[in-house]
Amino acid sequence: MRPLSVLPVCAVLALVACGSPTFVAEVKGETTVPAAPLGEPVPPLDAFPAIASFTGLDFNLNQDFQNQGITKDQVASAKLRSFQLKVLAPADQDFAFLDTLECYARTGDQVVLVASRQNIAALRLSAPNPVLSLELTDVDLQPFLSAPSMSLSVRGKGRMPPRDVRLQATVTLDVQARL
Repeated sequence: MRPLSVLPVCAVLALVACGSPTFVAEVKGETTVPAAPLGEPVPPLDAFPAIASFTGLDFNLNQDFQNQGITKDQVASAKLRSFQLKVLAPADQDFAFLDTLECYARTGDQVVLVASRQNIAALRLSAPNPVLSLELTDVDLQPFLSAPSMSLSVRGKGRMPPRDVRLQATVTLDVQARL
C-alpha cells in the first residue's frame, strides 16, 4: 500500500473519533397490578397502574448522565433501545392477564407513543419471572429529555390477575450528546 492511500483512511478515522459522545442511559421503576376481587367474575383491566419513578423525570439527576458529565441540555438525540417489563412477584406469574400495553412520553402538552405490544397473552411468556419486551417506535426523545421534566406513562388492557403482580420496568436509551 502506498503511503498516500493511507491518508484518507486516517482522516475518516480521526473524524469518527472526534464525533459526538454517545452513551446508554437507563431508568427503572416498579408498579403493582392489583388482584381481582375474590369470588367475583374477573373484571377487565382497564387502567394500568403508574410506574414509580417514571413521572417528573429530570435527566440531569440520572446517574448515567452524571457519570458521563452530560446535562440534558447537551442531548443531540435520544432513542429508546429497549423497554422491558419483568414479573418480580409472584415468581410463578406470567403475562397471560395482559392483552395490550402502550407507553407514552409526555412533557407539557407534547405526547408521543414510544413503545407498545399487542396480543401479549398469546406470547406465552412463561414463569418464573418472565420478561416482556415492547416494540419500539423510531421517535427522537431529545425534546422530552431536554424539557424541565418528562413522564413515561403506560396504558394497558387485559384482565385483573388472580393475585397482586409486582412488575419492574426498565427503559434503556441511546443518547447522543453535543460537544
